[in-house]
Amino acid sequence: MRATAVDSSFEVAFWFLDRAVEDGEYLQPQKLQRLMYLAQAYFGVLQHGAKLMPATFVARDEGPIEPTVFKAMARGRPAIDIKPIDEVPRHVLDSVWRQFGAHSIDYLDKLIKRHPPYADALAAGVGGEISLEAMIEFYGTQGASRRPAVAQDAPSASKVLRPKVMRNHSGKPVSATRWMPKRVD
Repeated sequence: MRATAVDSSFEVAFWFLDRAVEDGEYLQPQKLQRLMYLAQAYFGVLQHGAKLMPATFVARDEGPIEPTVFKAMARGRPAIDIKPIDEVPRHVLDSVWRQFGAHSIDYLDKLIKRHPPYADALAAGVGGEISLEAMIEFYGTQGASRRPAVAQDAPSASKVLRPKVMRNHSGKPVSATRWMPKRVD
């Protein structure tokens, strides 16, 4: 198994909390959980199965949660030392924030609860583990082609990942995205 992009789930949680403060918003605990879930899913798609954080998401009636972060932050932000997040995971987090951060918790709940990774795990029982493989399959292009009625609710990874702005030889800004070969099964 490959190493995760960040050392702990708290690094991702604190990144989202700090980003919300920068944007002058209050980030509800449940919304934080949904954003972390989406970040894990889209990072897995974009990095070909790699995990963003060492986290296990479970399906609860209210939506997917990462139980460790959820319990640790029940009484506020804990005093935990974290490392800065590297460029690639930070780019994915920023893209997820730009795509989903402005939406309400109700919108995110309705969106995610219709998605098969969550629905299948909840059908197995409250507290059922949502596998990273199921998340990658659904949020990747393969999941979108199999369930078109539901997939239109989940933007493709190429739409979520914000293009990186780079400069050409004359200093003019240009959009650039990372080339990724298509997966051959």
